[in-house]
Amino acid sequence: MYRPHSTLEQWRILQAVVDYGGYAHAAAALNKSQSSLNHAVAKLQQQLGVQLLRVKGRKAELTEEGKVLLRRSRQLTQQIEQLEQLASNMEQGWEHELIISRESIYPSQYLFDALSRFYPESRGTRVTVIDNIISGSSDAIINRSADLVITGHVPPGHLGTPLAMIQMLLCCHPNHPLTREQTVDSGRLERELQIVIRDTGTAARDSDKDVGWLKAKERWTVSHFFDAIDILKQGVGFCWIPDHMASEALASGDLVSLYSSVEKHLIPLTLVIPNQDNLGPAGKRFAEILKQCSPLTSTQPIAGTTTSARGPDFDA
Repeated sequence: MYRPHSTLEQWRILQAVVDYGGYAHAAAALNKSQSSLNHAVAKLQQQLGVQLLRVKGRKAELTEEGKVLLRRSRQLTQQIEQLEQLASNMEQGWEHELIISRESIYPSQYLFDALSRFYPESRGTRVTVIDNIISGSSDAIINRSADLVITGHVPPGHLGTPLAMIQMLLCCHPNHPLTREQTVDSGRLERELQIVIRDTGTAARDSDKDVGWLKAKERWTVSHFFDAIDILKQGVGFCWIPDHMASEALASGDLVSLYSSVEKHLIPLTLVIPNQDNLGPAGKRFAEILKQCSPLTSTQPIAGTTTSARGPDFDA
C-alpha cells in the first residue's frame, strides 16, 4: 500500500504562505510561529525532492514546479473539505442528494432562481431535476420517487402549496386555415390536426394517453412543447402552449394565438412534498426557497380533492 510522504497540513501551510504573501503574514493568520511554517515547507520540499518556493528579498515566490503542485494541492484539500462536509451533513441529517420532479410547464426562470439561491447553502448536496407531465407528476408523488414535486394535479390525500398559474394559449402558424375564423369553436378544431404532448406517467403510457384537449380526429404526439412549437412554425396543426413558452414565437410573428370559444386553460401548479416525515433539512430549505421564488407566495395548503391540472376539456 502506498504511503504518502507529505501531509495535508504541509500543503495547507504552503497555500497559506502563498496566499498571504509570506511566512510572517501566514503565521499570523494560522496562529502559528513563523519558524514552524518555515520548517514545514522546508520538510515538504525535502520529502518531495522538489523546490517549491524561493525567497526573493523579503518575499517568497513559487517556482514553476511549485505552481503546478500548488494548483493540484488546492484540488486535493478542497476534495478533503468536501468529504468531511459530507460526513458532517450525514451526521446532521442533511441530505447528500435531492430529486425534484418539475411539471414541464413550470417556468424555468423560477426554478433556476431557486437553484442559484440554494447553491451557497447546499453544502455539496446534489440536485437532480426531472421533467414530468400530468400523471408523471402524480406518479412521483404517489410512488415517493422525488423529494419535492411541482405538479399540476395533486392526488387525493396530499396537500400542496400553490406556486404559479399557467395560461395555456391556442396557437398555430399565421397562415393556418384556423386564422381565417373569427372565433374557433370545438367543432372547427376537431377537423384540424392537433399537436399534443405525451403524458409521462405509467398509467398514461399503458393506455396511450396524451395531454391536452383531445377531440381532434387527427393528432401528432411529441415529448416536449418546444418540439410542438417547431412543428407549428412549419404551418402544420394547432396546439395549446403555455404562454411563457409561446411568448417569443408570438412576439416574432412565427405563431399567433387564436380566440376560441373552447374553455381557456388556466392551470394551477403546486408544490407537494410526498413524504413530509422523511424530508431532511436540505429538502425543507430548498422548498422554502422555491416558494419564495415563485410568482404565488401564498402558504395556504391546497387539498388534493380540489386542485386539478385539468380544465373542463383538459384530459390526462
